[in-house]
Amino acid sequence: MSTKIHNKSSKPDNIVARDNGIIDECEAIESALPKFMRDYFIFLKGSVAVTTRRAYLQDILFFCNYLVETDLYTNAEKASDITIDEFKEITSRDINLFIGDYCNRYYKNINDGRVLFENNNRSLSRKKSSLSTLFKFMFRNEQLPSDITGGFNPIKLQKTQPDAIKRLEIDEVAMMLDTVQNGTGLTDKEKGYWLKTRLRDKAILVLFVTYGLRLSELRELNISSFNFSRGVFVIYRKRGKEVQMPINDACEKVILDYIENERAKNDELDNENEDALFLSLQKKRMTTRSIRDLVKKYTSIAMGTSRSHGYSPHKLRATAATSMIETGFSIYDVQNLLDHDNVTTTQLYSAHRKNSKREIVKNFDWLDEDSVLGVKRND
Repeated sequence: MSTKIHNKSSKPDNIVARDNGIIDECEAIESALPKFMRDYFIFLKGSVAVTTRRAYLQDILFFCNYLVETDLYTNAEKASDITIDEFKEITSRDINLFIGDYCNRYYKNINDGRVLFENNNRSLSRKKSSLSTLFKFMFRNEQLPSDITGGFNPIKLQKTQPDAIKRLEIDEVAMMLDTVQNGTGLTDKEKGYWLKTRLRDKAILVLFVTYGLRLSELRELNISSFNFSRGVFVIYRKRGKEVQMPINDACEKVILDYIENERAKNDELDNENEDALFLSLQKKRMTTRSIRDLVKKYTSIAMGTSRSHGYSPHKLRATAATSMIETGFSIYDVQNLLDHDNVTTTQLYSAHRKNSKREIVKNFDWLDEDSVLGVKRND
């Protein structure tokens, strides 16, 4: 039975439905966890975004299943049967062994096969963070006698180096847009799809490289997101933030071209998809996978590599950031546009500028015979 949405908020139905689906997942995970964590579940509801709440709950269920499987401090047959008294016996050393030893590399039996899982330090750090919030809360909530999180081992995260940032060069962006415009570089099979979707694909790529949108932000766009008379459109950022973005002439042109000349008409669509901006050939809102595959296809042609080595939408986000900075926009302008929590993230893109040191020194010549700091002297 389909669920009807009685929506009184300013958010469009698809955003409400997406968040509600994540909340349903959270509640399903909570039902598999011990009941003494109920206060913590309520705490999460009001303190973090739904996606973060889901990630924390998944990590905590993973830890509880580990306790059951290893018979560590519990004789419970499933995670929900673990008692608060058993949980009180857990020490920081137990957590360190779980994260540093077990989570680093473990096996699972899936579909009659044995699968090896490995976690890098970033994944291990998230698991540590999930457990830290749980144990800190339970201590503050007077459910645990002490705060064991102070004994958790630190996890060193490698800082991203500017040279490691993958993005398209300006000429590669031009080649990518030429491919989507003219079909150059596509196989015969790909051209068959391209003939039906080229206006849609062009609008998607232009939005990515102009605004540096996240994949989820682009996928959730609706026709009603755009107010062309005011020159703005609305996106929904992480943590449910609603943001108005100005729309430039190029983006307005490609979007209207797609809507008017290629997109299925509303009388051909069901209620769930009639407002969705980017549609598949099946007249459904495009999936994240289909958008990712689309981007990988066009970027691989631009870079002259195989389809599997094409770039993800996040690399187009990096392309937008570095291109803006190279054009002369400040890192604070770019930070605001891309919704970076910390300006140091944006600074990485600034540091990626090629030959920036050479350009600065070249234009900062104190001994130039004709000028001082680029200003002509009046003799």
